[in-house]
Amino acid sequence: MEKAPDLAQPAPPRFKYYDLVMAAFVTILLLSNLIGASKPSYVTLPWVGQWSFGAGVLFFPVSYIIGDILTEVYGYARARRVIWTGFAALLFMAFMAWVVVQLPPAEGWPGQESYEFVFGNSWRIVLASMVAFWAGEFANSFVLAKMKVWTAGKHLWARTIGSTVVGQGLDSLLFYPLAFWGLAGWPVELLWQVILSQWLIKTAWEALLTPLTYLVVNKLKRAEGIEIFDTDTDFSPFANSQASR
Repeated sequence: MEKAPDLAQPAPPRFKYYDLVMAAFVTILLLSNLIGASKPSYVTLPWVGQWSFGAGVLFFPVSYIIGDILTEVYGYARARRVIWTGFAALLFMAFMAWVVVQLPPAEGWPGQESYEFVFGNSWRIVLASMVAFWAGEFANSFVLAKMKVWTAGKHLWARTIGSTVVGQGLDSLLFYPLAFWGLAGWPVELLWQVILSQWLIKTAWEALLTPLTYLVVNKLKRAEGIEIFDTDTDFSPFANSQASR
């Protein structure tokens, strides 16, 4: 009797830390939009005076560093999955913020006005964040993956910083006008100052944390036993293909 051909597909690789890296990415993303995005702060610089920046810059760039780690270690296709997971989490957070703000407060509770001030515009902030995050993260991941192929896996520092310049620049340029244009307390001059400062600070964060990125990337590659180059990857954000190994 002729043996039937084996049609079973090879099992996809099982990673030890991929889910943990995804959870860290989504956590930082939600926190940066929940408690950091809507508050402008400032530092006083010599010869310049007060220079404004968005408070979320203190930790939002960490999500881009994690995004770099995801693309470098696990490839563009798996980073794409994480980006879409973060996008869905932002959407759910925006919906629940709207629901909670709309609920009638208990009689005598004095915090409704403050609650509405903090979360009442969250629909606009999160909508802007989703657009900026989606565009910036995919640009960041695309540039890093392409540069890895071009450099044959060398010069990680150039890939992480170069991709951040593109991704964070696009993110800041989209987010702040979409989220705060026309709102009280956000004059045009302040808006553009924050955009520029966010871009510069985020890129500086990436450069400053490059040694940590090297450490994490090397440890994860050894633990997972992989080195992925996206030579045959479909880079469409809507594709469902896996990266080359």
